[in-house]
Amino acid sequence: MKFNMKLVQASLVAAMATASAGSMAAVFNDFQVSEGSVPGSVVNTFTADKITGNYVEVVSFDGAGNFATSIKWQAGQYVANDGTTPLTTQLGSFGSSGYGLYALLQGTGTYSTNGAGITTFNFNPGGSLNVWIDPDANTSFTAPATGAGAWTTGNTGDPDYLIASGALFGGTGTLDPTLSSCKNGGINCGSFGTSTSFLLTALGSQYFTAPVPFYNVSFESGQLNSFVVAGTQTINGSLDVVFGVPEPTSIALMGLGLVGLGVSLRRRKQA
Repeated sequence: MKFNMKLVQASLVAAMATASAGSMAAVFNDFQVSEGSVPGSVVNTFTADKITGNYVEVVSFDGAGNFATSIKWQAGQYVANDGTTPLTTQLGSFGSSGYGLYALLQGTGTYSTNGAGITTFNFNPGGSLNVWIDPDANTSFTAPATGAGAWTTGNTGDPDYLIASGALFGGTGTLDPTLSSCKNGGINCGSFGTSTSFLLTALGSQYFTAPVPFYNVSFESGQLNSFVVAGTQTINGSLDVVFGVPEPTSIALMGLGLVGLGVSLRRRKQA
């Protein structure tokens, strides 16, 4: 098979330009939720474009530039109109119709700290993401001993059900203890952003009902509170989720294109 280098280069440039243009636009993709699919909930369908929530993370640093993290995220609210209008739903509400939505994420990555004490984090591709519905909002959580372990759950009889799964594509984060808001163990000490694949289960398709097929990528943005970058730490902060593009197929094609370019270049050098 003969590589057309100009064609591959042009395809990569176009794909990256499309992704870049999409990231510049402050517009979140709409999706539809049917709460009537949750046992015990009242029939209610609404359109949102963002999910807000809180996370607790157990993260372990090995002192050699690597970390492992295990995150529990609990959704708090759906938001519409490009993240500007909180919606009144049954998520997190009290009473017989209230329910919970949570995700458990495990991943690894690398980190480095500069002379100013600012630490940069880079997430590795892989790990695992699982999103669950908690019908009676009564699930209890037990943290792992280290970031390499998994959160465990328990409840009082009603089963939670898996609605989506995925894995990390990657992401970055920054912790800046020099910020005024971070002094004396404060909040808003940094931020992070990750992207994951997102595959609905059959039950998940009854909850996230549009678009069809549903978005197969989720984007997470979060805020870091103060912590020490050493050993095993338990930290917390806010984390919001939106869905959309670029699709995993585009990312895969970009990766294959880069591999193809590398093979072609090596062949040229050998020739």
